[in-house]
Amino acid sequence: MVVLLKRPFTFILSEMTLDGKLTSKKGGSSKLIMEYMDEASKKFLHEQRASSDAIMVGCNTIKIDDSSLTVRYAEGKNPLRVIPCSLADIPLDSNVLEGDAPTIIATSERAPGENIDAIKERNAEVIVCGRDKVDLKLLMDKLFKRGIERLMVEGGPTLLWNLLKNRLVDEIKIIHIPFIVGGRDAPSLVGGEGIKSLNESIWVELKDTKMVGRDLVTEYDVVYEKR
Repeated sequence: MVVLLKRPFTFILSEMTLDGKLTSKKGGSSKLIMEYMDEASKKFLHEQRASSDAIMVGCNTIKIDDSSLTVRYAEGKNPLRVIPCSLADIPLDSNVLEGDAPTIIATSERAPGENIDAIKERNAEVIVCGRDKVDLKLLMDKLFKRGIERLMVEGGPTLLWNLLKNRLVDEIKIIHIPFIVGGRDAPSLVGGEGIKSLNESIWVELKDTKMVGRDLVTEYDVVYEKR
């Protein structure tokens, strides 16, 4: 019997430099780039957080950036924080384990029990979704069943690739910060293994452009196949 999974409306929102970089070097924090966002762009980003039921980032992004994922530059309620982390090895002093907003750590059956217990002691919820790694389709279904209808994803590149590869993204919003950093190893918006041929390219359609302060914001519908 085929089980039909449901999911929230899911959109990616990320800031990046003119040359498409998220940080200045591999392993660097995206917070350094975000410091150069216009104040209006920061408000826009936090308004998008406030408009969402939940916000998701990858475990490695938390390890590097230690983001709080709360609403600070705009009015509104903090969304539920969701962190896929297959081994439940998120640092226990991470800001997302503080009590500013509810947090779910999604993990796999491979995660050590002591890691799960330690996270639960920080009053975060742990849900198991997958055998060896987090099954994102199953996670989406579980979130939808909890009433999460609008999900915002801020990164990182590997998580974004896995979501797009599994056709779990509806929309992409990019804040373009007008400077260039270069660097062959500086991470870009989407990472992972990528496509094997151009026939597998993931297509988008531009739906809106606007200036937010001095930053350009572009918005795209993800259509997956060329129309």
